[in-house]
Amino acid sequence: MDFKAISSNVADDFEAVNRFIQHHLDTDVPLIREVGEYIIQSGGKRLRPLVCLLCARAAGYSGDKHVNVAAVIELLHTATLLHDDVVDESGLRRGRPTVNAVWGNAASVLVGDFLISRSFQLMVALEDQRLLEILSLSTNTISEGEVLQLINCRDPDTSEDSYMRVIHHKTAKMFESAAETGAVLGATEGRDQAEAFATFGRHLGIAFQLVDDVLDYQGDVEELGKNVGDDLAEGKPTLPLIHTIRNGSPEQAKLIKDAIRTGGLDRLQDIIHIVRDSGGLSHTVAVAEQQTRLALAALETVPESRYKEALQTLALESLKRTH
Repeated sequence: MDFKAISSNVADDFEAVNRFIQHHLDTDVPLIREVGEYIIQSGGKRLRPLVCLLCARAAGYSGDKHVNVAAVIELLHTATLLHDDVVDESGLRRGRPTVNAVWGNAASVLVGDFLISRSFQLMVALEDQRLLEILSLSTNTISEGEVLQLINCRDPDTSEDSYMRVIHHKTAKMFESAAETGAVLGATEGRDQAEAFATFGRHLGIAFQLVDDVLDYQGDVEELGKNVGDDLAEGKPTLPLIHTIRNGSPEQAKLIKDAIRTGGLDRLQDIIHIVRDSGGLSHTVAVAEQQTRLALAALETVPESRYKEALQTLALESLKRTH
């Protein structure tokens, strides 16, 4: 994905978000500063704040409050990653050791808590009830998604509908909120397209997660920045596995169900071949493509601009990414 070309449409805003995050990670507590600096250096595409910035401009917003909102979204997202890595016992993210691998679980959880509390301070400072409602609902929904995923973990009988609900809550909701809050800033009495942008973000987020699911079985470790098969190792019944269990032979279904229950990677290569040959990957890609079409359709009523074009490109390019 040519991320630089897409983000160049809001390059100054994007830099302002980075400065805002660095400033508000400053604290008298050395460990928080140390972990915060490590997180910033870890990189990441920062897609969610980018979506917020582009949607604000596409909705006609000309102020600078969207920078603050985009930064809040990134801080909240980062907090969820810190907590995720503890729950999943992950040791690698974006090609670097996770915070919990370096400083331990307690530090990872507590710094994540700090990021959430700092985010709420910054939300209140926005002095916009509508934005506060969207972001607080999003935070609660994501927490529900984490618990839903925990319930499904090591459960090979998880249905496709149940898994799609997890995706919406855990991943897509933050994309949805990023798009919606950006659009709210650009809303006027005669034109409020927040719902259209929210719909775009929701379907973009679902497609994004489904591509992640595919990459877990055919990605490259160097590009992914994490180990292939991590989802299976964590006992997560993602869509490629769910489809394969439903459509593979009884022997293949049993192998995958047992692997989900135990988190075993002993036969990872066999499972990768089965998932591919049974159509698990192609089915997941097809669902991601459908979600992308829905995302693009949501933008049809939005006036033409280079920001709208950048959002469309982002949705299409997200399908092609390799990490």
